[in-house]
Amino acid sequence: MKMEKKPEVYWTLLSHEGWSLYVAATSEGLCFVGSQDHPWDELSAWVSQRFPGSKLTQDDARLQPYVTELIAYLDGEKDRFSIPLDVRGTPFQRAVWEALCQIPFGQTRTYSDIAAQIQKPAAVRAVGAAIGANPVLICVPCHRVIGKNGTLTGYRGGMEMKEVLLSHEGSALRV
Repeated sequence: MKMEKKPEVYWTLLSHEGWSLYVAATSEGLCFVGSQDHPWDELSAWVSQRFPGSKLTQDDARLQPYVTELIAYLDGEKDRFSIPLDVRGTPFQRAVWEALCQIPFGQTRTYSDIAAQIQKPAAVRAVGAAIGANPVLICVPCHRVIGKNGTLTGYRGGMEMKEVLLSHEGSALRV
């Protein structure tokens, strides 16, 4: 019986002009972007759940390309990401996350829009659950999803972070 090798997960703390969040990557790509001002425990618990038994190692140099691109986005110099991602989820979750990546910078979509886009129009709640499980905040732009009536809805990073990101992108919320 062949044992699957557990990937090492590397992390750093992105701290830039009021932003403070943990980011992590495997050798395959960025796998986690944390919530604004959340403690180390958010990353540690996520790794324990998603990569049980994996070693978690601080490696600022290895994470620098990811941090550089995130900072360029936060500074308004970039509106899309080219860094490799290592997002692991069910086929349904991955379909939802891919749909999120197609929402243009500065625009929003509803949960119903995403459900229709992945050809599962009755799966609005499941779409919401998949969005809530998005491990790579900002890069997979779940902050661009709003309620059907145009209101802001839940966000793993917190509502304040969602509002800041939408404002940063100049999103005009639908009402």
